[in-house]
Amino acid sequence: MTTHDLTNALEALSVNEHQYAVKGIKRGIERESLRIKSDGVISAKGHPKGVGSALTNGHITTDFSESLLEFITPVSESSTQTLKQLKDLQKFTLEKMGDELLWPISMPCFIEHQDDIVLAQFGDSNTGKMKTLYREGLKNRYGSMMQAIAGVHFNISFPDSLWQSLHTLKQSDASLQDFISDGYLSLIRNFKRELWLISYMFGASPALCNSFLQGRKTDLPFKKLGKGTLYLEVGTALRLGNLGYTNSAQSSLRVMYNSLDEYVAGLKKAINTPSDIYGDLDDYTSKTPKQLNKNILQIENEFYSPIRPKRNAKSGETPTDALLRAGIEYVEIRALDVNPFSEVGIDLEQIHFLDVFLTYCLLKDSPEMDWKEQARSTENLDTVVNQGREAGLMLNFNNGSRSLQSWGDEIFTQLADVAKWMDTAYGVDYYSNTIKRMATWIYNPELTYSGRYVAQLKESGLDNGHFALALANKYKQSHESTDYSEFLKPWLEQQVIVSNEARAAIESADTLTFTAFLDAYFKK
Repeated sequence: MTTHDLTNALEALSVNEHQYAVKGIKRGIERESLRIKSDGVISAKGHPKGVGSALTNGHITTDFSESLLEFITPVSESSTQTLKQLKDLQKFTLEKMGDELLWPISMPCFIEHQDDIVLAQFGDSNTGKMKTLYREGLKNRYGSMMQAIAGVHFNISFPDSLWQSLHTLKQSDASLQDFISDGYLSLIRNFKRELWLISYMFGASPALCNSFLQGRKTDLPFKKLGKGTLYLEVGTALRLGNLGYTNSAQSSLRVMYNSLDEYVAGLKKAINTPSDIYGDLDDYTSKTPKQLNKNILQIENEFYSPIRPKRNAKSGETPTDALLRAGIEYVEIRALDVNPFSEVGIDLEQIHFLDVFLTYCLLKDSPEMDWKEQARSTENLDTVVNQGREAGLMLNFNNGSRSLQSWGDEIFTQLADVAKWMDTAYGVDYYSNTIKRMATWIYNPELTYSGRYVAQLKESGLDNGHFALALANKYKQSHESTDYSEFLKPWLEQQVIVSNEARAAIESADTLTFTAFLDAYFKK
């Protein structure tokens, strides 16, 4: 989209009838964090009993391993409330963890062997055992080290008022829900086109501990720091690169985002197509299964994407079936590193930026995106992951080349216009202030998260692991010294009881064998 097109959209939305339509953006955050012992080594203990069942507690659960906690906030229109909720969840969990700590960065450290990473356990129900076997499959397909990487997922939905205004202004003949789904897919395509900017701004994993490589060779131009730290002088987010949370086996999957039917068809093909790579691993029909099934994807969640269209599913419903039933409800941003400068892993300014950036992605024109263009966006991401803070860095732009600074400057000029419109709607000034401040990062890469991280790491004189361990202790002390604010402790304790009762009820309700249960699941 040209600047002119975005300007027209903002002008149309600035008349009295539509001026406040954007008010009511809803968000939710999922923050992952490894549990570590006081010496920084990954915890070998099970999920803390004091926080309830990982299967049924909707706010405190695990991701891949027993030690990889996941904190999930409810949907809220208030960013400050969401961050307070996230803090309360982490404070409560730390109280149940003894002398253990929460790892404050994305990349794991102090792990000698992947077998030290214990798969998440969800109880004896068929549903719980399926979750664990799925993770067994991930371990055998990609290795546990990749699955120990932590991130932050940012979920956002736009209010019905905005969709209705856009539906009216565009004089659309589509049903409102189809229009909404198409709108979210437009947002996703634009997000993928400019995903490199998120890595540049908020990538916070330019360094890792040598143990993470597990002897793997890499061509990346790592520099060494101390005894065990490798870092990229101008890198941004190793988590998003080839050493991180990626899946080369999925590179052949052509999941497209031009229509909901096209997206769902791409995923359904992947979960129903036998894999040439994983076909020798025993599946659930075997006495000693190593994965759920032998397909390219065991289930839809195995598809690694920096952004996903989502719909809350009904019990027993797959994510794609939920999308087909009722359309896209919100999008999930999966490209954020854990923010090492925040005790909860993400801060308010990031949320303000994401509000503006995702609104911009929604409002600007978004042509269909073919596979070649998707490949170019991945190429740009890889370039920024490894070299994002390099002076004069060039990116692929419309099959030509363009400097990161020139492209970034143009984006921020447009973001400033979106921020001004959002400030008017909300009666605030923080959107414009955030964009104005962060615009300076384009020409000052030392201000980015990765730039600050490398500078502080060098200044500390510590290895990456010990630098992160110091942060972990600092943040634990901060949590201990502050009171609960949104989730009071008695309510959190009640959720523990409720979750344990719910897990027991699910287990007692099972009537099928595990094999029969999975037979029925995969026949749907």
